[in-house]
Amino acid sequence: MKSAEIVQRFCMDLAEVTCPTCFEVFEVAVPHPDEMPAEVDYDCEVCCRPMMIVFTEDEVYAKGLGD
Repeated sequence: MKSAEIVQRFCMDLAEVTCPTCFEVFEVAVPHPDEMPAEVDYDCEVCCRPMMIVFTEDEVYAKGLGD
């Protein structure tokens, strides 16, 4: 297998999300389209507060657990 094929095979799409608590922006890996829609329990990479990241075919956004 060529190195370009390996990179393409394991390349992940990234999406920016904004933490609903501290409002910092960071990137998360987007699930494969066959796995969407999806909600993922995630901790903010800046303030460590828990959130849900929602992945749909059209958008990616974070929401607080109380939302």
